[in-house]
Amino acid sequence: MPVNPIPQREPINELLSGTVSRVDGFFFLSSSALPQAEIIVQGEIALRYGIPYLFKPQWSIVPDLVVLDYGQTMTGEAAWGFLMESSHLYPRSDVLGFRSDGADEMVPLKQLDFDSPYDVFVYRAPGDREPVARLSALIESDSEFPERLLQHLPRFPSLGDWLSRG
Repeated sequence: MPVNPIPQREPINELLSGTVSRVDGFFFLSSSALPQAEIIVQGEIALRYGIPYLFKPQWSIVPDLVVLDYGQTMTGEAAWGFLMESSHLYPRSDVLGFRSDGADEMVPLKQLDFDSPYDVFVYRAPGDREPVARLSALIESDSEFPERLLQHLPRFPSLGDWLSRG
């Protein structure tokens, strides 16, 4: 019986132009610099999404390869789509990727918390392993951003609105 080769690992990367700023230890994405904020990265960036661990919510994994319990593999958008729609059908399957601190990781799907909010990480380039920041919010009222980002990151029209969120 022929063995299928393991595909090249590939996380989803959403490439966009923006500014990542820090205020009081929180990181924000916007299309331009925020007042009274420290600019961390400006220009072209890559965004990736981390799925939190079930019993260690301080950690999350950015998936780049899914291996089903019967041997099928998926990467990129196909892997992400499977995780969002069908992962509950294959709890013994594994996901490989990079943990939120950049460490290489493999974890069974049943150890991930698909119902908690996902982390949104910023990378300087699509090939980077360790994120520059974990975003707290999108500070923007007008510009267009990817739909997946809007699903997983709260959006506020201004930094003041985020600070007064209660």
